Formats: sequence, structure tokens, C-alpha cells
Amino acid sequence: MGHPRARNPPQAPGGTPHGASRRASGTTQPQAPLRCPGAEDQPPAPPDCAPPARPWEAPQGRPPAKEAGDASADEMMTACAARALRDGMTCFVGIGLPSAAANLARATHAPGLVLIYESGTIGAKPGWLPLSIGDGVLAETADAVVSVPEIFNYWLQPGRIDVGFLGAAQLDRFGNINTTVIGSTYADPKVRLPGAGGAPEIAAFCREVIIIVRQSRRSFVEHVDFVTSVGYGTGTGDRERLGLTGAGPRKVITDLGVLEPSATELSALRGLQAATPGSEGAR
Repeated sequence: MGHPRARNPPQAPGGTPHGASRRASGTTQPQAPLRCPGAEDQPPAPPDCAPPARPWEAPQGRPPAKEAGDASADEMMTACAARALRDGMTCFVGIGLPSAAANLARATHAPGLVLIYESGTIGAKPGWLPLSIGDGVLAETADAVVSVPEIFNYWLQPGRIDVGFLGAAQLDRFGNINTTVIGSTYADPKVRLPGAGGAPEIAAFCREVIIIVRQSRRSFVEHVDFVTSVGYGTGTGDRERLGLTGAGPRKVITDLGVLEPSATELSALRGLQAATPGSEGAR
């Protein structure tokens, strides 16, 4: 069996391998661009044939800018809650819309707002919205970190916190909040909710309370199924009788408007003050 024959490189006319002359001279000859068959028959593209710009598409990595009036219900509620906070206040903050509202206020009109989280951070200055009350950015940027019992026993219960945010699964016209059970009995409810947490103390002892809740027939009821956090009890004088030192709910911010206590009877909530754009009627 013979040895395989070595292949000779292709020869150019005159016996020189292709590319040898180019390598010897150190230069490379430009190659003609590839053209599709029949391309020479096509007219050149005009300079203005680029697809039209689509204004709703933002540069990669940045969210599209919203037009005025395009804010969502949650964004409107957050903005309303932020406006209710004043510079220099101390604010007991929860996670979600309350945290967004408090941090929005601190970043805009209330740079001296003191944020207090239930985890024990006082004067937190997060550079982004924390994921939970235990987010490390809260401790890293806080003026002080204390124990949870100290937050409640020293700061909250003696009335040293100006405003606290609360949510609600049910809310009645006296500002009483239910976040415990849905149903007529505690032992056998239709739905068992997350529970109280620190909400009863916030409702009782913060100098004022702001409630944020979506408005619906299910959430706004005549009587709550369970009183988790007391608003105005059953009427005028109940807070004083129960020894609750805070003023109670001063604003209820919903996706349909802002409700405030009646000027004549603090036990009732009234006044749809500012409907959000595009909101529906009573649902």
C-alpha cells in the first residue's frame, strides 16, 4: 500500500501558490464585496428609508417614560401617602406601598423624615426600596439599630412616633381594621388572614395613622368581622375610654380617593377628596 500523496497548494498562473506574492510583499489585496445575484438591478436605498422611531420603546435597560395621567392606582396611592408626610416627622414604616411612600417623601420634599422599621432600625436611609423589614440596607444606613422590644416599648407605646402606616383586609366607617379572619367566628373562619403583627400598637399609640387600602365592597364594610386594630371603636370617646393615646386614623388613602375624619364627628370617615384618573365608581 503506497504512502498518501501530499497535496500541493493551488498554483496561480506562473506557478506561484495563491497568496504567496501577497505574503511576500506584506500587503493584502482588497476583496470585492459579495453581491447577491441580481443585486445590481436594485436601486440604492434612499437615506430616509429607516423605520420610523417608536416613542414607546425606551433605550435598553431603561423603562419607558410614562405620559402624564398614565400613573397606576398604586402609584397614585403612593404619591398621596407621600404628600401626607412632612419634613422632620418620625414615621413607622411597613413594607409595600407605605415603604415606597415614605422613601418617596424622604427623596423629595421631606429629606429630614425619620424612617423607623419594626426590625429595629431608626433613621434608615436606603438607596433602594427594601425587600423586607429585615433587608440589610436598613441596618447599614440607619442612625441606630435597637431591639424590637425597645422599638415598641420605648419608641412606639409612649407616643414618640408621629405617624404610622397600616393596611387592611376590612375597614369600617369608624376606622377599625381587620387583618385576622374573615367570617363570623374566629375558631372557624372562611379565611384566616396573616394576623396583627405590630398593627394594634401602631393604631393605638402613633400620634396619627394613615391607612392604605384598595376600595371595594369587600374591603369597606359596615362592621368588620374581627377588630384587629382599633380606629374609633364604636364612636366618640371610645379611644379615650380604652386608654389609646394616639389620634387614630387621620387619612384613608384608596385607589378611588382620600377619606378623612368628619369635622363634626371624629368617629366617622367621610369625604372622597380626589378621585384617581380612570377610576371606576363604587365596586
